[in-house]
Amino acid sequence: MNALTMKAAVIREPGAAEVLVIEERPIPRPAPGWILIRVKAFGLNRSELFTRRGLSPGVRFPRVLGIEAVGIVEHAPGREFNRGQIVATAMGGMGRAFDGSYAEYTSVPAEQVQAINTSLDWHVLGALPEMMQTAWGSLTRSLDLQAGQSLLIRGGTTSVGLAAAILAKRKGATVAATTRITDRESMLKNNGADLVFIDDGNIAGDIRQVFPDGVNKVLELIGTTTLLDSLQSVAHRGSVCMTGMVGNAWELEQFSPMAAIPSTVNLTTYSGSAQDFIDTPLETIANEVEAGRIEPGIGRVFQLDNIAEAHRCMEDNAAGGKIVVLT
Repeated sequence: MNALTMKAAVIREPGAAEVLVIEERPIPRPAPGWILIRVKAFGLNRSELFTRRGLSPGVRFPRVLGIEAVGIVEHAPGREFNRGQIVATAMGGMGRAFDGSYAEYTSVPAEQVQAINTSLDWHVLGALPEMMQTAWGSLTRSLDLQAGQSLLIRGGTTSVGLAAAILAKRKGATVAATTRITDRESMLKNNGADLVFIDDGNIAGDIRQVFPDGVNKVLELIGTTTLLDSLQSVAHRGSVCMTGMVGNAWELEQFSPMAAIPSTVNLTTYSGSAQDFIDTPLETIANEVEAGRIEPGIGRVFQLDNIAEAHRCMEDNAAGGKIVVLT
């Protein structure tokens, strides 16, 4: 590489993990209102897996994937940030409408960048932006979780599930979480869960044995494969928020809302936006991580050269937490 080029993982057509190929590309030149970031780390997200498979509408190839990044400001034509500042960015079209973070540099709109004063290692900071934005936004914006309420996290061992358990516990909620794997019960309890349910896809009856009236809130991270059962687990005037789909199913077949949604239960979603990311108190969360009061739940760390292996790890659900890639 020379001073004007960078290493990037480029996808030229949909397919298996091997379609992610390391190439030499020109370093982006930021337009006014955009920021050039020297990427130090980024987390992997299942939405990128769907994009890689060709399942994200409107995404054109070739494309550099990646919907989040942390790093250092290299150039800000509009002087919104100073060169050398530590920053984080997420959402807003990254890796979809324009090239994202699977590279040594990325250029993004200044309005979706947060400066962060932290001394966290890059692999730790890199785990936070999208994971914490999603957990925080789901709990506060969509579910409006309050102290004293009960929360069921469906898909508790996902990176967002682990983050949500910690944040919910700190808000004073009673937290129940699910896993399909019995030996992950201790991991969930170490990350804020008061109760753990082994999930076979139909746990509403088990939930009501412990919570006879149902739980107040459900954070649905598995998706449509368990959504209907989650709706039956909720108390009067409770809510279910579908945020994730690690069950790899986007839609319900033969969905009948009148039969599926109890009359006094609310169903909502959370997908997050650039503004939601900006509204997330990321520096505060980073400070809590630095102080040891929040555990970010990092699963595995890879190098950019091994991006295909990292994607296979995500696809196989083999990380046991957030996957982070260092450039």
